[in-house]
Amino acid sequence: MPIVTIQVTREGTQPGADSVTAAEKAALIRGATELMQQVLNKPPESTFVVIEEVDPDNWGWGGLPALEFRRRRAAIG
Repeated sequence: MPIVTIQVTREGTQPGADSVTAAEKAALIRGATELMQQVLNKPPESTFVVIEEVDPDNWGWGGLPALEFRRRRAAIG
């Protein structure tokens, strides 16, 4: 029984959205399930997909919170 965990940031991918949409999540679940079936021959009914949304305040890179890193990178050019 495969368990696939997908982490995405809690940010909208479309103007005005503040999270991944239900349709986008459904597509991720479908795609991950199909991948498990194609690559590992796992039946869809035994594949579990978990989507974790991470608030932008709860991650970072380059030693900075993510939003600050992006601001600095945008200011550079």
